[in-house]
Amino acid sequence: MKLCAAFLCLCLAASTAWADANTAARLRDQALNDETAWNVLESLTTEIGPRPAGSPAIARARDWGVAKLNALGFANVHIEAFAKRAWVRGPESGEIIGPEPRKLALLGLGMSPPAPAGGLAGQVVVFASLAELQAAPLDCCTGKIVLVNQPMIRTQDASGYDIAVKARSAAPEAARRGAIAYLVRSISTSTNRNPHTGSMGRPRAGEKTVPAAAIGVPDAEILAHLAARGPVSVHLSLQSTLIDTTAWTVSGDIPGTDPKAGVIVIGGHLDSWDPGTGAIDDGAGIAITVAAAKLVATTHPRRTIRVVMWGSEETGGSGAAYLAAHKNDLDSIVIAGESDLGADRIYSLQLPAGAWPNPSIAPLEAVLAPLEVIASPVPATDGGADIENIQSAGVPILALNQDATRYFDYHHSADDTLAIVDPQQLKQNVAAWAAALSVLADSTVDFRRKK
Repeated sequence: MKLCAAFLCLCLAASTAWADANTAARLRDQALNDETAWNVLESLTTEIGPRPAGSPAIARARDWGVAKLNALGFANVHIEAFAKRAWVRGPESGEIIGPEPRKLALLGLGMSPPAPAGGLAGQVVVFASLAELQAAPLDCCTGKIVLVNQPMIRTQDASGYDIAVKARSAAPEAARRGAIAYLVRSISTSTNRNPHTGSMGRPRAGEKTVPAAAIGVPDAEILAHLAARGPVSVHLSLQSTLIDTTAWTVSGDIPGTDPKAGVIVIGGHLDSWDPGTGAIDDGAGIAITVAAAKLVATTHPRRTIRVVMWGSEETGGSGAAYLAAHKNDLDSIVIAGESDLGADRIYSLQLPAGAWPNPSIAPLEAVLAPLEVIASPVPATDGGADIENIQSAGVPILALNQDATRYFDYHHSADDTLAIVDPQQLKQNVAAWAAALSVLADSTVDFRRKK
């Protein structure tokens, strides 16, 4: 028994020898005065701007990413190209044509088919929710334009969005009921008139769809109000094209001191929608993870930290491409996480089940406490859209959860610019990521649950 106890003590000592809470705390405090994230974000949004997949700007963003990682001292900086079908926005407009003319604030939804060359017009049928549309008879909207005017609930996490965003993909539901076009109240918590775009997704095989657009929240309310008084008609012009193109994921490493210790994969997505400059979606995620990894580099971590700028999250493809490119080295990825919910403060850290009680991880709770970040006992289930594919293939994930209370006021709209980023909250993100990475990169924990 004494020999067993001694052996256990040696194992615990070995598991804690690398992880150093004092180092993590020092990086945390250093991050709160570090300007790297702001400088990276300012550079991307100012020098490149909006960067949808399939646009000339995303190619410039690719080159920017390579240059930025090299300038900051990352190793193994490279590009991973993949083919994709990209949706490209064309001229768009919408207006109420009866009972009185009035322009609509409108943005086509990604993957929407185009309207006919001369546009289309029809009477608007308003549904207060997606559920109401789904319950409507199949002959309710023949030759008409459907509007789902469903408000989004403001929440600290993304749960309000997760519910509301389903309405953005309901054009096939409208088409099934005979509609000629589909409008959705912007998936937004703002009352600003700026519309919020986003992808409606690809129709399933054999599924019919119709041209679709998001309209500003006040405009959706106006249409609903007018429709309650009597017939209201709208004219829509929505032009877009689908092109075969190449997208690029950019990757760079902070090399670990132990080549056998594995890799931690983190990052954000390089592409963005086109109305704004993609500051919070997702320039901030790139800036936060780049800055955090750069700070941890000064401590010579045991595990390699790989920062990835995924090339096509908004219209999909980069997560599947990353899995395809790395399917033979997934076992070397110790844990993965993505920053993709803006730049406001992190309030909790979720890790794989069973991680927090480990003696090499447990001290991280106290390190994060001054940042008002809690060690959540709930295991991480969502680490970000770009790592869903490798997560499904068995890679463990972490989630540093950001306060989304105001995120959906600006998300996917012309307001997504550097002006809405709070520099202090941005630094708090870097501090939380740097502290967590420092501990995780120097631990010996295997986060894969043994069967």
